[in-house]
Amino acid sequence: MEIKRSGSQPSNPGPADWFTGTVRIDPLFQANAPARAVGASVTFEPGARTAWHTHPLGQTLIVTFGCGWAQRWGGPIEEIRPGDVVWFPPGEKHWHGAAPTTAMTHIAIQEQLDGTAVDWMEKVSDEQYKA
Repeated sequence: MEIKRSGSQPSNPGPADWFTGTVRIDPLFQANAPARAVGASVTFEPGARTAWHTHPLGQTLIVTFGCGWAQRWGGPIEEIRPGDVVWFPPGEKHWHGAAPTTAMTHIAIQEQLDGTAVDWMEKVSDEQYKA
């Protein structure tokens, strides 16, 4: 058994290449072989969001605070709130983040395939975000 104590892992700013706005990533767990799942708590300040991206084995989001938005490529922007669970299938291009005036926190869980859990793409433009 291994216990990761709350506060024992440092918070990290969301890298500017992958996010727009102010984002904080708090690691929760890494995959211990043969497991492949990794998880983090991600907090988005109002208007902050991910770039477009995919996950080779899909991604589950569990919204824990605030109000956010999520969108898959070609689909409408969907509002997400605490208690909502969002599933993105493997390879589905998508983004997620906070609503324009409200912060949002979610737990993100995804599995690694050959050491990769996410494939980052272009940023979500302001026009796409406000659509």
